[in-house]
Amino acid sequence: MFPNPSNLGRPPFPPKYQQQSTFFSKLPLSIPPTLLSHQHGILPSFHFRTARIEATPPLTPSVPLQAMTYQRVSPVSTSDALTSFQGRKRQSQQSIPDDAKRQRIHSSDSATIVINTAVPLPEERRGSFPASISVQSPVLHVCGSPGSIGCVPPLQDTLFPDSTGTRLPVAKDELSQQVLEFFQACRQQASDLNRKELCRTELQREIQLIFPKSRLFLVGSSLNGFGTRTSDGDLCLVVKEEPVSNLKHTYLKQSLVNQKTEARRILSLVQKLFSTKLCNYIERPQLIRAKVPIVKFRDKVSCVDFDLNVNNVIGIRNTFLLRTYAFIENRVRPLVLVVKKWANFHEINDASRGTLSSYSLVLMVLHYLQTLPEPILPSLQKNYPECFDPTVQLHLVHQAPCTIPPYISKNGSSLGDLLIGFFKYYATEFDWSHQMISVREAKAVPRPDGIEWRNKFICVEEPFDGTNTARAVHEKQKFDMIRGEFSQAWQLLRDKKDLNCILPFKAAKQKR
Repeated sequence: MFPNPSNLGRPPFPPKYQQQSTFFSKLPLSIPPTLLSHQHGILPSFHFRTARIEATPPLTPSVPLQAMTYQRVSPVSTSDALTSFQGRKRQSQQSIPDDAKRQRIHSSDSATIVINTAVPLPEERRGSFPASISVQSPVLHVCGSPGSIGCVPPLQDTLFPDSTGTRLPVAKDELSQQVLEFFQACRQQASDLNRKELCRTELQREIQLIFPKSRLFLVGSSLNGFGTRTSDGDLCLVVKEEPVSNLKHTYLKQSLVNQKTEARRILSLVQKLFSTKLCNYIERPQLIRAKVPIVKFRDKVSCVDFDLNVNNVIGIRNTFLLRTYAFIENRVRPLVLVVKKWANFHEINDASRGTLSSYSLVLMVLHYLQTLPEPILPSLQKNYPECFDPTVQLHLVHQAPCTIPPYISKNGSSLGDLLIGFFKYYATEFDWSHQMISVREAKAVPRPDGIEWRNKFICVEEPFDGTNTARAVHEKQKFDMIRGEFSQAWQLLRDKKDLNCILPFKAAKQKR
């Protein structure tokens, strides 16, 4: 993430690698491989029902990778950590030959992956091998390959472009073809995700100088399968996670850090770190004192905007729940992305302005697909409770989706028909006044009578903590505008069967 200041604004790798047709075929050794982070390391096999680590063959260390860092430092106190930043090349790298500074990232068929320093190994598995090592994984199947157990690709596979021929539906009508083309043009690419992961890796290294036991997680649309080329990066800083046995209630994990006091204090230190020591690489760090406070900032190197929160661990869990929904049925991702872009284009996709968050929109699409006469999606939390148990430790959450097989639906509706049906459902069928959208239950349920739901215009249940993800819609004017957009989109698509009538391709692609 942090190159030499003289190269600021350029990609953090030599120019000749910019010309490679596949970015990952030749990557400098100084750049850590993408997505091999805290939630992606190969760990011993895990049984989700008993939450016990089973014995596996010992890991065999290979040649350690050089982690990209800008100066050699040791953990220091909070007050000492926020000092002025003098960027310089690591002395240990100055004498390394050029061809020793490159590390080939193998194709998706390779079994060689990397464990990053952010992967906390279970206590009984921790040893004296280097923090970042190359290990041999006995089984690492790509989705669709022989012997594959689940349909959700392991996160290592997102290093490489999707095999779209096997993961996307076939479009037999014009509207479905438009939806598919729009998805392929706008979806997040591996290179987009790589830039975010490089930033996360470097920021975690710097933040751990202040909070040594913390871990920084990349969450949200960047990982859940519903990201676009313009999606921001969402980060969750976990500064402490108590053992499950020490908690009296499942959701007390998040409350271990008080979001109004302690989280703001932690984020103020992070903001100070960004604005002093990292000011050459991080711009506009701003502390937003919301219900869940965040630090908003822009990484100058990756040119990505980020939101960073503290201990909002529900976001880590729902990232991998949504990732599973994204990949168990190949019509889900194109449909969700088009709906998100449509909502953004019509300015009803901004919780800060009283409309729908992207998370709420995704849940609304999933709910619709669950409630069809012949459902296209099940309730994953009901069908696989052990995989989405909220007591599973955070560094193991990413393993669950890889064990789940594809969902085979008898519903053969095209993407175009599903898109029209989605708008019709919320324009004419869903009872906004009395019903709550519940992906956990896979149906519309009566509204609870709690304060979270009373007098709310739109009720969308968060699948893990049961809160209302659409609570930002608190003005009737905004609610009426949202309903109006759904109704208009349904009528236009029903009559014209043309995506451009609700989402002009060129304009929507350029609009954030």
